[in-house]
Amino acid sequence: MKLSNYLNAINSSKKPMSELDDDFDTVKKKYSPFVVNRCLSFFPDTIIQVNNMNLNSHLDKEMQYEYLLHSIRPRKRFSPWEKKGQHADLDLIKEYFGYSNSKAYQILDLLTEEDLDQMREELSVGG
Repeated sequence: MKLSNYLNAINSSKKPMSELDDDFDTVKKKYSPFVVNRCLSFFPDTIIQVNNMNLNSHLDKEMQYEYLLHSIRPRKRFSPWEKKGQHADLDLIKEYFGYSNSKAYQILDLLTEEDLDQMREELSVGG
C-alpha cells in the first residue's frame, strides 16, 4: 500500500480504509498518520484538520483516517516534499571544521565570502 493511495482516498475518491485493499489489517498497519498529516499540512484548507489529528495522535489509526476522510473537502492537492538544497560551500565548511551537515548549515550564514576564501586557501593542496 502506497502513501499516494491514502492521500488520493482522503483528497478525492473518499473511500473508507476498508475499501482500499482486500487485506484490511495490512492497510491499517501501513497507514502512517504522521506522514499523511505532514503531506496535508501544506494546504491552508486542511491545516486545521491536520492540527486536530496531531493533538489527538493517541487515537486509533483508523479513527484518524476516518476523521480526515470526512472532514476534508474533495479537491486535487499536490505538494512535493520540501528538500534542503545542497549549498556549494557546505562541504568546505564540513572539511575545515569537521562538522556534520546540521552544524555546517547552522554556521553557513555567519561566514563571509572572505572567510570562505581563506578556508579554500588553507585547504587547497598544491600540485
